[in-house]
Amino acid sequence: MFTGIVEGIAAISDIQERAEGIRLVVSVRLRGRVPAVGASVSLNGCCLTMVKSARKGAGRLLHFDLLKETWKRTSFQFARVGTLINLERPLRGDSELGGHFVTGHIDGVGRIARWEKAGKDYILEVTAPAEVMRYVVFKGSIALDGISLTVAAVKKTGFSVWIIPHTHEVTALHARRAGDAVNLEGDLLGKYVEKFVAPKR
Repeated sequence: MFTGIVEGIAAISDIQERAEGIRLVVSVRLRGRVPAVGASVSLNGCCLTMVKSARKGAGRLLHFDLLKETWKRTSFQFARVGTLINLERPLRGDSELGGHFVTGHIDGVGRIARWEKAGKDYILEVTAPAEVMRYVVFKGSIALDGISLTVAAVKKTGFSVWIIPHTHEVTALHARRAGDAVNLEGDLLGKYVEKFVAPKR
């Protein structure tokens, strides 16, 4: 479980295609605890298991194995060496919950339709598939590339969020451009409400 409060930015340093899946290697500088092998880590909002960790200069190389199905269903399919991604370690029981409950299970891939500065802040508009839009509500929570954000407006095929300068600076959003793919996860609470109110069969 995660909160959508990004702890750092990692850069993809290697992508290895294997018979059983994809080995993704990222380079990162982490403050505090280093995830142990076998730990869950959120990369661009996708919960992945770290299978190897090695020092590299002042940073570390973290290795993750992805099923090809995961690769095809997330924005990783468009990633290249050098692509910047958001990283978050799992929520601790004694941690502050600063964002919202994020599972790391991607509901769909969206596309940035508009990404521009508006005064001191930024406006980000995203087109999203129907399986994501069913959980998007005005002033509700949405995880975009693993970042906990508040929905500012909802349209039939997408939504918009406001980004403050701090979020723009400390996340990989500053490297994104219109047309880029982003991972989306709807609010977990909405999914449970949908299940509870659905007609019984």
